[in-house]
Amino acid sequence: MSTNALSSKKIIRNYHLVDANQKVLGRLATEIATKLMGKQKAEFVPFLDTGDFVVVTNATLVLVTGKKEEQKKYARHSGYPGGFRVETLADLRKRKPEEIIKHAVAGMLPKTKLGKKMIKKLYIFPGEKHTFEKQLGAKS
Repeated sequence: MSTNALSSKKIIRNYHLVDANQKVLGRLATEIATKLMGKQKAEFVPFLDTGDFVVVTNATLVLVTGKKEEQKKYARHSGYPGGFRVETLADLRKRKPEEIIKHAVAGMLPKTKLGKKMIKKLYIFPGEKHTFEKQLGAKS
């Protein structure tokens, strides 16, 4: 008896369009992370990247609950002395709204080489316009 192992050559990747308009950040991020990992597929294996490509539009219109808009903080460091920067969600939304969704999704993916490969299949756009009309076909 042998198991039917999935090879990387047999993986079929699809494109999914997700509209972030009026969706709560955490629930949206879990939906995106599931598609990036390929957990919705019957042929899912945890040691291969079986996930699909995800295109997210309207990143500026994503919702957060409670007082997170003013209280949630994002930190980064440039690597230089005095290079530590902290900004709130409201400030990050003005400066780079795509990073809010990317940060939330990256936290839900594996922290391995595989996770880094998965996050590269995520494309986020701040508005309605995107460059994946051809790949999405009639879905957009």
